[in-house]
Amino acid sequence: QVRLVESGGGLVQAGGSLRLSCAASGSRFSINAMGWYRQPPGKQRELVAANTSGGSTMYGDSVKGRFTISRDNAKNTVYLQMNSLKPEDTAVYYCNVKYVIGLTEYSAWGQGTQVTVSS
Repeated sequence: QVRLVESGGGLVQAGGSLRLSCAASGSRFSINAMGWYRQPPGKQRELVAANTSGGSTMYGDSVKGRFTISRDNAKNTVYLQMNSLKPEDTAVYYCNVKYVIGLTEYSAWGQGTQVTVSS
């Protein structure tokens, strides 16, 4: 099993920046993909950004040009740099990791971290 620990959420004014981190720990696993999702109040969870081991990256339309996902493979850690934050970015942000043990792929979720952007 893989355990994810998120950090970096908080309260920020519109136009500000935050950086989220998510570290994966466990044994005998390899990571296929790491990404971030968010769930605004009263809405469904949505993709923010994802990065695969092959190097491809995708972003949700609403964050393109403002958010950047990056990975440190040596630390099994994924980051989300969020710039030019808007009140509509307010949400609980979840890290997601798709990993393989043996021949089976699994998906793990972080505990969520609250990001609140004030106007």
